[in-house]
Amino acid sequence: MTATEVRTGPEKPGRALATARPVRWGAGRISFRMHRRTALVSGGALLLAALLLLVSLCVGSYPVALPDVARALFYGTGDRLAVHFVNQERLPQALLAILAGCALGMSGAIFQSVSRNALASPDVIGFNSGAATGAILVIVTFGGAAASVAAGAIIGGLVTALLVSALASRGGLHGIRLVLIGLGVTAMLGSVNSYLLTRSSLNDSQNAHIWLVGTLNGRGWSSVQIMAVALLVLVPLALLFGRRLRMMELGDDLATGLGVRVNASRLALTVLGIGLCGVAVASAGPIPFIALAAPQIAVMVSRSPGVSLVSAGAVGAGLLSAAHLASSQFFTALVWADQQVGWIRIVEESQRNNLLPVGVTTAVLGGVYLAWVLFRRRGTGTA
Repeated sequence: MTATEVRTGPEKPGRALATARPVRWGAGRISFRMHRRTALVSGGALLLAALLLLVSLCVGSYPVALPDVARALFYGTGDRLAVHFVNQERLPQALLAILAGCALGMSGAIFQSVSRNALASPDVIGFNSGAATGAILVIVTFGGAAASVAAGAIIGGLVTALLVSALASRGGLHGIRLVLIGLGVTAMLGSVNSYLLTRSSLNDSQNAHIWLVGTLNGRGWSSVQIMAVALLVLVPLALLFGRRLRMMELGDDLATGLGVRVNASRLALTVLGIGLCGVAVASAGPIPFIALAAPQIAVMVSRSPGVSLVSAGAVGAGLLSAAHLASSQFFTALVWADQQVGWIRIVEESQRNNLLPVGVTTAVLGGVYLAWVLFRRRGTGTA
């Protein structure tokens, strides 16, 4: 087995694509191109996610010192409460934040590249809403087992993707048309979801409503296992299509001239993108913002000529890990502020041990990011 190191060129798109050498492995040929800054951004985002995971294991309503965290992780010994909080509550949620963030980031990169539109992410164009509809149907009808909810979310997202693509591809797939039709489908599916909640039992309605907000609270190892298995299958397939995805960014005609079967590749990439966002929605709910912003943040920081699936997944993992930590410590921060200014009643006593759903945090950040994107593109005639 021999391998040659990838040579990274300057940040100009043309020269960068021309000077990057492919990696050879075994008798076959597996090639990829990655800029130095893209590799650094990907590694830095993953390192940030790992550090945030470590912090999330230590802090909370029951603080655990770092040596006790190490003993609980590696030996399963120490204070019983510390072992429980670290291994059974905080670690699964922190790992799920990394895995779901990676899936959402890569899914957003796929759809933004296929449509060549920075706003064409699963949570904007209705795919997450379709996945949520499928999952709610399973929760209301069958009781909501983890595996069946995941299957319902993937099927719902896929059906929605086919519907939106069919409506938007008339006369060619255009990014602006895709976004507008997706927004309309999202509104319609929101009404369907509300109707399903009104027709369900009180217990199912409460469970589905909490899940619809997008939360990692209460998630256990079963959700982590489903996400891990799904990513082991979907991520390698997505990376195999990465080169075709970069060629399709140049336009359908040029990609066809380079030997890419555009329609088949677009269908395969759409299925992979739906699978990635579907399992993330099934495990943590329709978390907004991550799929929208992670690919563009990766492009801006790395200054790469196009969206990279690896960097988008890494940035998505870092963003969701940061949002999860901020959400889990939100009420703790309010308690500290209440102690500093005791004459202001910031948080009620009954809320001090609550956990803010991560979807609330990402929705606020997503609104700010969307306004910033629209402000930057004002007067350009593009969405």
